Amino acid sequence: MKKIMRVEGMTCGHCEMAVKNSLSELEGVQDVMVDLSTGKVEVQGDNLQDNLLKEAVDEAGYQVKEIE
Repeated sequence: MKKIMRVEGMTCGHCEMAVKNSLSELEGVQDVMVDLSTGKVEVQGDNLQDNLLKEAVDEAGYQVKEIE
């Protein structure tokens, strides 16, 4: 399963790592790829739940605008 999120507020490598680490801690997440230039975060894994993905990004200090 793959989810693509639009995340606002990421501007640097630290932002990228914060989002990546927060999402990687979720059960079922296998891989996280962050593209700072587009603000897109691709998450791959099993049984990914939108609300948990959004919570993880919120806790890292960023805002999810959309989840596909």
